[in-house]
Amino acid sequence: MQQLESFPLFEEKDHRFIMLGWEEKEEGMAVQTNQYVVTSGKEIVLLDPGGAHLFPRVLANVAELVDLKSIRHIFYSHQDPDVSSGITLWLSMAEKATVHISELWVRFLPHFGVYDERRIAPIPDRGETLTLSGGVRLVMVPSHFLHSTGCFSLYDPRAKILFTGDIGAALFPKGKRYPVVTDFEAHLPYMEGFHRRYMASNAACRSWVRSVRSLDIETIAPQHGAVIQGRENVGKFLSWFEGIRCGTDIIDQIYGR
Repeated sequence: MQQLESFPLFEEKDHRFIMLGWEEKEEGMAVQTNQYVVTSGKEIVLLDPGGAHLFPRVLANVAELVDLKSIRHIFYSHQDPDVSSGITLWLSMAEKATVHISELWVRFLPHFGVYDERRIAPIPDRGETLTLSGGVRLVMVPSHFLHSTGCFSLYDPRAKILFTGDIGAALFPKGKRYPVVTDFEAHLPYMEGFHRRYMASNAACRSWVRSVRSLDIETIAPQHGAVIQGRENVGKFLSWFEGIRCGTDIIDQIYGR
C-alpha cells in the first residue's frame, strides 16, 4: 500500500469536502481511521479528527490545507477513543473551535481533560443543523446504537456526502487497504464481520436507513475503511445495511450457544 495524499471528495468554488491522507506505514495494532475536513466560506469543520496518537499526522495534513485559526467546528460522531481522544490537543490548536458531540457524552469529556463547557455544543437526540458562513447547512442525523448509544452521521447537502462514522466501516487485511470502493460486492466481506458484531440490532439499522433514504446522497464517507461513491453503490449499501442481522439479533451466536 502506497501513501495516500489528501484529496477532495467534492470541490466547488468556496466549498470542499476533503479526505485526509494516510501514512505509508499502517497503524499496527491500532484500528485504521479516516479523517475529513469540510471547508465552507471562511469556516473549517473537522470530522472525527481522531485519537491522540494520530494527532501529529492529522495536524500536519490539516495545516497543509487550511489555516488552523479558521477551524470553527469539530464534529464527533460518537465518543470512542479512536474518534475523540485527541480532543484536548485539537482544542489547544483550534482556539476558536466548538465541539459538537451527543449530549449523552458531554459529562464524559472531563475524562479526556476537557472542562470548559463553553466550548461544547451538545447535540440533542433528535439531531440539529449547523449553518456555516458559506451558507451550507450541515445536518446532524441521529444514528443511535450504530454503534454508540449517542451517535450521529453528518450530511453535507451541497457536496451530497454523508459522513457516517462507524456505519459503512471496513476492516482490511494488512496491505490490502484502498481509499474508494470500486467493486461493492468484492468490498462486502471487509464490512460484514464488523457490522454484525458492532451494530446493535437490525431495528436500529432500519431506523437509520429510513432517516437517510430521503437525502440526496452521492457518497458515503465512513470513519474506517473505504469511501462508497456513486448512487448505485450507495443504494446497494443502504439495501444491504437495512437487511443485516447484527448485535442482539445474533446474541446467541455471540455467546456460542
